[in-house]
Amino acid sequence: MSTLIKPTELDPTGSGAQPRLRAARHQSTRREQLGDLLRFLRRNPNLTWGILLLAALAIFAVYGALTTNPAHARPLSAPPLLPPSADYPFGTDRLGRNLYATIVAGIPLTFQIGLIAGLIGVGIGTILGFFSAYYGGWVDTIISGIVDVGLTIPGLMVLIILGISFSGRLTVGAMALIVGVIAWLHPTRVIRSQVLTMKERPYVEVARLSGMGSWEIIFLELIPNLLPFLAASLVSAVSSAVLASIGLEALGLGPIDSPTLGMTIYWAILDGAVINRWWWWWLPPIVVISLLFLGLFLLSMGLDEIANPRVRERV
Repeated sequence: MSTLIKPTELDPTGSGAQPRLRAARHQSTRREQLGDLLRFLRRNPNLTWGILLLAALAIFAVYGALTTNPAHARPLSAPPLLPPSADYPFGTDRLGRNLYATIVAGIPLTFQIGLIAGLIGVGIGTILGFFSAYYGGWVDTIISGIVDVGLTIPGLMVLIILGISFSGRLTVGAMALIVGVIAWLHPTRVIRSQVLTMKERPYVEVARLSGMGSWEIIFLELIPNLLPFLAASLVSAVSSAVLASIGLEALGLGPIDSPTLGMTIYWAILDGAVINRWWWWWLPPIVVISLLFLGLFLLSMGLDEIANPRVRERV
């Protein structure tokens, strides 16, 4: 006759020591992972400061959205040309807009333009770069020729022509699409050069000899190893797109009805804020734009230290 084993015999204390031991091990693993993350961030100060700057802008935008009315970013919502005060922290402009509400609304709109244009540029650049480098031949000749010709054309001139063509009808989304028209040229060339190097490496040859097809090699071998580089390229593309959009908006070729940072600078230039010493009109958007560019630049450098083995070894 078999003997039944009581649960208390497996756990003499009867207090569930084994589940507590597993929980303790899990908690210890999480502490080790957090410690590894903190040590990595200390070794990569560019990434740390970039994340902190962008997070600070995001917190400011979220806090501002909770403490101000978006309608105050419209003209005639406040008395005109008031200097900063308790009621209007950033003052008001000549159009009667609360500049605090305008900056709060302009941060996500400006970043939205850059993000959409950057995704378009890196997405198209990744597809064309992989096709050009991996398949070579006439495909590489055609794509490389188009990219080489496109890079010789002044990008600002193309954007100005497109902006003039749609002047007065631009929205934030349309602005992002216009900037994205030329945003894929540089990523295509850079990604092509990376794939040309990677496809000759031993692990790709082993995958090819093992019977993997071209698409399997691209999606299972090349793209996963290229993800850090693609992330760095996306951040750089977003920064370039934000710069291009602000340049067009400062010329008056942006979405007139949207309170983006570039359009705020345009109205300040148009109404002579610098000459009339209305410093509270033009200084806040310039400071915010500078912090945004600095954060994106540091983030791009930090990601490049991850993606570039030479830089990683030097760090």
